[in-house]
Amino acid sequence: MNIIFVGKNHGKSRVMKLHGMGVLLVASVFLAASFLLVALGYSLGQPVAVDDPSDYIVSPEAVSAWRDKLTEQKQQLSDIDQHAKQRLDALTLRMGEMHARLLRLDALGQRLTQVAKLKNGEFDFSTEPAVGGPVDSEEGQSFSETELKDSLARIERQLVSREQQLELISSLYESRSIQSELFIAGRPIGWGWMSSPYGYRSDPFTGKRAWHAGVDFAGKEGSDIMASASGVVTWAGERYGYGNLVEVSHGAGYSTRYAHCKEVEVEVGEIVEKGQVIARMGSTGRSTGPHVHYEVIKNNRTLDPKKYIHRASR
Repeated sequence: MNIIFVGKNHGKSRVMKLHGMGVLLVASVFLAASFLLVALGYSLGQPVAVDDPSDYIVSPEAVSAWRDKLTEQKQQLSDIDQHAKQRLDALTLRMGEMHARLLRLDALGQRLTQVAKLKNGEFDFSTEPAVGGPVDSEEGQSFSETELKDSLARIERQLVSREQQLELISSLYESRSIQSELFIAGRPIGWGWMSSPYGYRSDPFTGKRAWHAGVDFAGKEGSDIMASASGVVTWAGERYGYGNLVEVSHGAGYSTRYAHCKEVEVEVGEIVEKGQVIARMGSTGRSTGPHVHYEVIKNNRTLDPKKYIHRASR
């Protein structure tokens, strides 16, 4: 078997002679090349496989589940926020109630300082108490909710205790103050002198022995006549023999009378305080000159005013 190789120039060529095995080798090469070409052509002729788009699309069920989960988480966050607001509102309400109670304690304490006649500024309930101290080098931590509730509960217990103590002290002081105000003591005038004692005397008009149910204080016409104790006015006007009269009831069966007044400064039913001006000295009624006839009465019986005039006020 001869194989002829032709060069670029047709004038030159070579001849190769093949015998036996050479021919078989060449044939095998051509068969293998033919097989490869056929296989390559078959593969190129087959359609290219494309991935199914559905493999990359999320199912509606999964989307719905995600949405439900997101809605549930949003609801949980809303519930937590609402619960926190409710707890904050509850704490705010408790603090508001405690603040109102503190204001009440301040008012009660201020009244006690007045009743007890403490020095001005010794206890000032209108300002915050002065506090201070060195600063810790370590930064403090905020209170937890549990610690804050415990602290509020402790302060509330202290408020209850202080309220009870102050109210008890206040009632004792007020009771003493009322007793002091109702305690009959002192003269019913600021200036003047005792011109006639209590008991039997010579009547200034008849000269005969007569009972004098009070004491007389002579003084300047128009001068002040003052209540010797607090009480309620039960008479304020003209009365036979007394001229213009003021009568004050002090409770417990006690009352006082102030007679021969030039002017009356109070009315029936009026509450008067100890030392308050209730009338002006005059000479109305059965009188020989400007003076005040002063009586002390208990259970409708006159008493000697002398021991009430000279005893110390409470």
